[in-house]
Amino acid sequence: MTDSGASTPVSTSASTSASLTSSLLRARPYRFATQVATVENPDPSHKDQHGSSSVPIYQTATFKGMGGQYDYTRSGNPTRSHLEHHIAKISSARHAFAVTSGMGALDVIFRLLKPGDEIIAGNDLYGGSNRLLTYLKAHNGIQTHHVPTTEPSSLLPFLTAPNSNVAMVLLETPTNPLLQIADIAAISKLVHEHRPDAIVVVDNTMMSPYLQRPLEHGADVVYDSGTKYLSGHHDLMAGVIACNREDVAKGIAFTINSIGNGLPPFDSFLLLRGIKTLALRLDRQQATSHIVARYLHRLGFKVNYPGLDGHPGKAIHDRLATGAGAVLSFETGDKALSEKIVGATRLWGISVSFGCVNSLISMPCLMSHASIDPKVRKERNLPEDLIRLCVGIEDADDLIDDLEAALLEAGAVRVVDEAGARSTLERVKLQGEEEDDAFAATIENLSFKSELESFIVSAPGKVILFGEHAVVHGVTAIAGSIDLRCYCLAEARHNGQVSLNLPDLAFEQSWEIASLPWDLVEPGSKAPHQDSVPDQSLLMALTTKYVNGVSPKAAQASVAFLYLFMNLASHERPAQAYTVRSALPIGAGLGSSAAYSVCISTALLYTHRHLALPSVPTSSGELHHGRRAITTEQADIVNSWAFTSEKILHGTPSGVDNSVSSYGGAIGYTKAVKGREGGMEGLHGFKSLRFLLTDTKVPRDTKTLVAGVAKRKLQEPDVVNPILESIQSISDEARRCLSDSDMPRATQFATLEKLIDTNHAHLVTLGVGHPTLEAIKAKAAEQPWALHTKLTGAGGGGCAVTLIPDDFSEESLSQLKAALAADGFDTYETTVGGSGFGIVTSKSGASSTAEAEGGAERAVVPNTARFRIAPAADLAAWGSDLQWAYV
Repeated sequence: MTDSGASTPVSTSASTSASLTSSLLRARPYRFATQVATVENPDPSHKDQHGSSSVPIYQTATFKGMGGQYDYTRSGNPTRSHLEHHIAKISSARHAFAVTSGMGALDVIFRLLKPGDEIIAGNDLYGGSNRLLTYLKAHNGIQTHHVPTTEPSSLLPFLTAPNSNVAMVLLETPTNPLLQIADIAAISKLVHEHRPDAIVVVDNTMMSPYLQRPLEHGADVVYDSGTKYLSGHHDLMAGVIACNREDVAKGIAFTINSIGNGLPPFDSFLLLRGIKTLALRLDRQQATSHIVARYLHRLGFKVNYPGLDGHPGKAIHDRLATGAGAVLSFETGDKALSEKIVGATRLWGISVSFGCVNSLISMPCLMSHASIDPKVRKERNLPEDLIRLCVGIEDADDLIDDLEAALLEAGAVRVVDEAGARSTLERVKLQGEEEDDAFAATIENLSFKSELESFIVSAPGKVILFGEHAVVHGVTAIAGSIDLRCYCLAEARHNGQVSLNLPDLAFEQSWEIASLPWDLVEPGSKAPHQDSVPDQSLLMALTTKYVNGVSPKAAQASVAFLYLFMNLASHERPAQAYTVRSALPIGAGLGSSAAYSVCISTALLYTHRHLALPSVPTSSGELHHGRRAITTEQADIVNSWAFTSEKILHGTPSGVDNSVSSYGGAIGYTKAVKGREGGMEGLHGFKSLRFLLTDTKVPRDTKTLVAGVAKRKLQEPDVVNPILESIQSISDEARRCLSDSDMPRATQFATLEKLIDTNHAHLVTLGVGHPTLEAIKAKAAEQPWALHTKLTGAGGGGCAVTLIPDDFSEESLSQLKAALAADGFDTYETTVGGSGFGIVTSKSGASSTAEAEGGAERAVVPNTARFRIAPAADLAAWGSDLQWAYV
């Protein structure tokens, strides 16, 4: 409008120009990030009648009517059709298919071949692909020639051979896990010149259609594991195939319909939803991957990542792809060191897969590529120490922090300057690598040549059958080791710290060794006497200044650990990390604290070199028997320090728990009290007896319960002393019963059952019973079980022990366990009288084997990692994979 109100005429040329500009903008194709987030299907029959903004899930197996586009979901489904159209669009393809896994996709592609055909494939392939190629050779007569696809000319001898039957070329680029680059364009041109009918297939999983579209470079077929980047969340299994050739598309469609591995509707919906954020996720993952790759490269590791300037295939990759991806790998030079790094990470999850929003770490030769013969891996230059990193969307600084902590804990790097926001690190050179200074050589000698680089110790729990509480006052206790054990992993560190990790108590803490109160202790102390008392000034300092803000149990365990660490330290004061796990229910009266005390005492005595390592046993044998390699003299030293730890934890322990845990077997133990000589006598017969342990889950304080009985003994000697004398008689009778080889088995059981009932009644009179213990005793006594039960340990909750007769059926035992479980109790079957503490070094069991990828592929997971993450109930199975030396 003009000031006068008249309209201003619009220029015809201006209007035409605006219209032209608008048309040009409308004609411009959408960029990938827009295309991938926009799901459309041009087929009018697929338009949702209700205008749904998200593709509906047609969760149906069949469709009504005749002559329609769909009749049976195996042959086609509208949800899957939307997904396949979307895959074709973002892959620059005319045809696309969705199946139930990436390997399922490759299997469908291989079914285009016939017996006698030949395949050319790279020498750095995913382990699952290699496994399927091996199957094709053995069962279908299809030969595979592995060549270095980084050199296109390496294919020529097989393409040009007079009798060549090459029908397919299988490429990965970048390869998994070495990140080598194959020139898709050059190889496709070469193959089609010499073998026009041959099919060039590209596994594009590492890149996804966002970063690389192989069909644009001459490939015939491309497939992805939809489980990886396309989905992005590891919550479904899927595979996708894209191609342009009509004959290939018909063959693939026929196979999928015939074998029925088309992706189900709900999974199609999930994959379609995941694909929408593909560009967003990969942008973040790539950006962090560049940061991680440069970080490792600066530290001096050999890093495989096409985003680094020095990567040998970078120029080719930059021509084929629009990004370097989010997978990289690096070499440490030492397989054991790599295992420690992988096992020490926390934020990086250990997994055989990649492409998830969460970051993952693995050792391909032990996991995803474990199915490839070691000899073949060596021939293909696949390093055994290789670590693969699959970067997620977490904060880059958090990922670097976690990786840096793992490198430090494993001894792969060391701090050279702590100034600034992030400490300056340098890689610790391995033996055979050039060292520039004497300090580095010293580190090498102490670390990588040390026989104590890492080891694991274990100690059993115990059950006191007769003499609880009375043993504190000089009465003989009858006790034996049980099958449940505590484990401690000790690992060398090079960061000047000692750390204690108690996963079962959700506790982990590190201390600077130099900052500990060394002025309060004389390092290298001799084994303490049974009557010695822990230094109260040192305990007070540790309690008030070094352990606070944690749970009481974790605080006590930390103080005991630090006390022993400092008293056993030599002038070297080695930096170590100790991780302790318990298969024993903690606080249930089964000697979990004693097993802990024995474990840390054993570990510290070995790491501080007060004990020499036993010879590694060569027999596999049973789990806890048959490999006696630790002397009784060494067990005496361990037991004395474990008793000190028990005093810190419990005040005035009897000593029976740590003795059983140290020596194993079954013993009659008498504590020295008021000048009376104590002693320990080995017993026999317990191995042939079965027991059921029932955890009430009622917490109790051993120190308070023991003090309560002692107080009552002073106040009511006429009541308590006769009970203690009676318990002594029970222990004496039990010892005679178990030692009498001529006693009939039925008489032995009847005698033990009577003693169990009497001993339990006495303990209740002493005031250490509990209603839950009585409930368990009553339940086991019901018909049809009619078993005899007593409390064990300090009482006041904790555990009950039930004697199981020889003729008691497994069915009846299962029913009893189910009845107790229904009442909220946990049960454990055990025999009594197994081995004492044991040790296994990394040389005799550095890794353990576990199933992966459906069981078809063996994955060897580093024991350190498996140890930390295994549920407590699985620790016994974990320990059975190792070769132990026992007392």
